[in-house]
Amino acid sequence: MRSRRRTRNRSILAGVVAATTLGAVAATLGPATAGAAPAVSLPPVNAPFDYQIGGAYTPPAGVKVVSRDVKASPAAGLYNICYVNAFQTQQEGDVGGPQDWDSDLLLSDSGGPIVDPDWDEVILDITTDAKRQRIAAKINGLIDQCASKGFNAVELDNYDTYTRDVVEGRITADHAQSYIRLLSQHGHAKGLAVAQKNTVELAGNHKANGLDFAIAEECGDPRWNECSDYIAAFGNNAIFIEYTSAGLKNACAYGDRVSVVRRDVDVSTPGSGGYVRQTC
Repeated sequence: MRSRRRTRNRSILAGVVAATTLGAVAATLGPATAGAAPAVSLPPVNAPFDYQIGGAYTPPAGVKVVSRDVKASPAAGLYNICYVNAFQTQQEGDVGGPQDWDSDLLLSDSGGPIVDPDWDEVILDITTDAKRQRIAAKINGLIDQCASKGFNAVELDNYDTYTRDVVEGRITADHAQSYIRLLSQHGHAKGLAVAQKNTVELAGNHKANGLDFAIAEECGDPRWNECSDYIAAFGNNAIFIEYTSAGLKNACAYGDRVSVVRRDVDVSTPGSGGYVRQTC
């Protein structure tokens, strides 16, 4: 498994981040949860963190928070975040690949299902309420696995799928938010905190969408410089993951407030040739 940061369509983002658009979206969204739900606990702020979505291993000394794939087990004695690919399928042939989905739930055009070329993952079609409900039912099964294994939180990846060039406006920010609210409601009902993964343009709506803290990749990258935007929305309830020395340096400007780590792009395990883990 590789890191999940995507190259984003900046022309789409320009329209999404406009204050009038964000305000209109937020105004149409009510509270994400209704009625009583189990209390959730957020990750401890500014705690040593390790990103293990590419494979579980014994956490480095001092680590208190770890993120692992849904197929893995939590690390004993730590705060554990469960990674779920929620907006795209797994790769063809993998469990959860497009072959395991009803074909009408795959975003398609005249050429067939639309594939995110960065990761060879087919994009899920969340453009109608009926489809969102059916897709959420399947993803909620993975969230149930996170809860039953003893994870503390869930990381719902690819929230920013709607910004992909290949999507070309077929999926909108409103679709993404309506869908993630279904997942966050379910996660909270299972006692899990729910992370917003990337998607800084919607950070201002995180409370309405039921998203409790941020996991941001490459916010310190000089191309993006988004770390302060996550801080503005989430305060210190954020985890920053970088993949370059320049990104780490910039993110570490907030290293006394939030969790910051640098990993290798493949998020590999110790002993592999490309393994990197650095902190501030």
